[in-house]
Amino acid sequence: MKQNQPDRGVRTIEEFLANKSTHTRDLFYYFVQHYQLLCPVDIRPAKTMIGIATHRKRIAYITQLGKNFIHVYFPFPQPYPDNLCFQKIAQVPGDDKQFNHHLRLYDKEDLNEEVREFMSLAYQLGC
Repeated sequence: MKQNQPDRGVRTIEEFLANKSTHTRDLFYYFVQHYQLLCPVDIRPAKTMIGIATHRKRIAYITQLGKNFIHVYFPFPQPYPDNLCFQKIAQVPGDDKQFNHHLRLYDKEDLNEEVREFMSLAYQLGC
Protein backbone atom coordinates (compact mmCIF):
# COMPACT_ATOMS: atom_id res chain seq x y z
CA MET A 1 0.00 0.00 0.00
CA LYS A 2 1.54 3.29 -1.11
CA GLN A 3 1.41 5.90 1.63
CA ASN A 4 2.74 9.45 1.40
CA GLN A 5 4.98 10.77 4.14
CA PRO A 6 2.87 12.35 6.87
CA ASP A 7 3.16 16.10 7.55
CA ARG A 8 3.29 17.57 11.05
CA GLY A 9 0.01 16.91 12.82
CA VAL A 10 -0.99 14.29 10.27
CA ARG A 11 -1.62 10.85 11.67
CA THR A 12 -0.25 7.66 10.17
CA ILE A 13 -2.37 4.72 9.06
CA GLU A 14 -1.07 2.81 12.07
CA GLU A 15 -2.26 5.59 14.40
CA PHE A 16 -5.73 5.52 12.84
CA LEU A 17 -5.88 1.74 13.29
CA ALA A 18 -4.45 1.66 16.81
CA ASN A 19 -6.85 0.05 19.31
CA LYS A 20 -9.36 -0.85 16.58
CA SER A 21 -10.92 -4.27 16.45
CA THR A 22 -9.52 -6.93 14.16
CA HIS A 23 -12.81 -6.77 12.27
CA THR A 24 -12.45 -3.02 11.63
CA ARG A 25 -8.81 -3.35 10.63
CA ASP A 26 -9.69 -6.17 8.22
CA LEU A 27 -12.50 -4.08 6.67
CA PHE A 28 -10.13 -1.15 6.21
CA TYR A 29 -7.48 -3.25 4.46
CA TYR A 30 -10.14 -5.06 2.42
CA PHE A 31 -11.58 -1.74 1.17
CA VAL A 32 -8.15 -0.32 0.34
CA GLN A 33 -6.98 -3.50 -1.41
CA HIS A 34 -10.15 -3.64 -3.50
CA TYR A 35 -9.77 0.01 -4.47
CA GLN A 36 -6.19 -0.64 -5.54
CA LEU A 37 -7.33 -3.62 -7.62
CA LEU A 38 -9.86 -1.42 -9.44
CA CYS A 39 -7.48 1.45 -10.17
CA PRO A 40 -4.19 2.99 -9.04
CA VAL A 41 -4.80 5.04 -5.90
CA ASP A 42 -2.72 6.39 -3.04
CA ILE A 43 -3.68 6.28 0.62
CA ARG A 44 -3.19 9.71 2.23
CA PRO A 45 -3.69 9.97 5.97
CA ALA A 46 -4.54 13.41 7.33
CA LYS A 47 -5.35 14.78 10.77
CA THR A 48 -8.92 13.51 11.03
CA MET A 49 -9.47 11.17 8.07
CA ILE A 50 -7.79 8.99 5.47
CA GLY A 51 -7.98 10.09 1.85
CA ILE A 52 -8.04 7.84 -1.18
CA ALA A 53 -6.44 9.77 -4.04
CA THR A 54 -5.54 9.71 -7.70
CA HIS A 55 -2.45 11.55 -8.89
CA ARG A 56 -4.67 14.69 -9.15
CA LYS A 57 -7.03 14.73 -6.19
CA ARG A 58 -8.73 12.89 -3.35
CA ILE A 59 -11.69 10.84 -4.54
CA ALA A 60 -12.91 9.20 -1.33
CA TYR A 61 -12.49 9.70 2.38
CA ILE A 62 -12.49 7.19 5.22
CA THR A 63 -13.87 9.34 8.02
CA GLN A 64 -14.58 6.83 10.76
CA LEU A 65 -13.16 3.52 11.88
CA GLY A 66 -15.81 2.27 14.29
CA LYS A 67 -16.00 -0.77 16.52
CA ASN A 68 -17.37 -2.96 13.71
CA PHE A 69 -17.49 -0.74 10.58
CA ILE A 70 -15.71 1.78 8.41
CA HIS A 71 -17.43 4.93 7.17
CA VAL A 72 -16.50 6.27 3.74
CA TYR A 73 -17.80 9.11 1.63
CA PHE A 74 -17.40 9.89 -2.04
CA PRO A 75 -17.65 13.53 -3.20
CA PHE A 76 -19.54 13.55 -6.51
CA PRO A 77 -20.58 16.56 -8.62
CA GLN A 78 -24.21 15.41 -8.61
CA PRO A 79 -26.40 13.21 -6.42
CA TYR A 80 -26.92 9.54 -7.33
CA PRO A 81 -30.12 8.77 -5.42
CA ASP A 82 -31.00 5.53 -7.24
CA ASN A 83 -28.79 3.15 -5.28
CA LEU A 84 -28.95 0.70 -2.42
CA CYS A 85 -25.52 1.34 -0.93
CA PHE A 86 -25.42 4.93 0.35
CA GLN A 87 -26.99 5.64 3.72
CA LYS A 88 -26.97 9.39 3.10
CA ILE A 89 -26.39 11.81 0.24
CA ALA A 90 -25.78 15.40 1.33
CA GLN A 91 -25.03 18.53 -0.64
CA VAL A 92 -22.07 20.41 0.78
CA PRO A 93 -23.35 23.76 2.12
CA GLY A 94 -22.49 26.61 -0.22
CA ASP A 95 -21.27 24.27 -2.97
CA ASP A 96 -23.76 23.36 -5.67
CA LYS A 97 -21.21 21.04 -7.29
CA GLN A 98 -20.43 18.64 -4.45
CA PHE A 99 -22.68 15.94 -3.06
CA ASN A 100 -21.15 13.65 -0.45
CA HIS A 101 -22.33 10.05 -0.74
CA HIS A 102 -21.92 8.27 2.61
CA LEU A 103 -21.27 4.54 2.79
CA ARG A 104 -20.89 2.38 5.86
CA LEU A 105 -19.30 -1.04 5.48
CA TYR A 106 -20.05 -3.56 8.23
CA ASP A 107 -18.96 -6.70 6.39
CA LYS A 108 -16.78 -7.53 3.42
CA GLU A 109 -19.93 -8.52 1.52
CA ASP A 110 -21.08 -4.88 1.74
CA LEU A 111 -18.40 -4.05 -0.81
CA ASN A 112 -20.55 -5.40 -3.63
CA GLU A 113 -20.73 -4.71 -7.38
CA GLU A 114 -22.76 -1.53 -6.88
CA VAL A 115 -20.18 -0.12 -4.46
CA ARG A 116 -17.33 -1.08 -6.80
CA GLU A 117 -19.08 0.78 -9.64
CA PHE A 118 -19.22 3.96 -7.52
CA MET A 119 -15.57 3.45 -6.48
CA SER A 120 -14.68 3.27 -10.16
CA LEU A 121 -16.81 6.31 -11.00
CA ALA A 122 -15.03 8.32 -8.29
CA TYR A 123 -11.71 7.32 -9.82
CA GLN A 124 -12.80 8.26 -13.35
CA LEU A 125 -14.04 11.67 -12.18
CA GLY A 126 -10.81 12.24 -10.26
CA CYS A 127 -8.42 11.62 -13.14
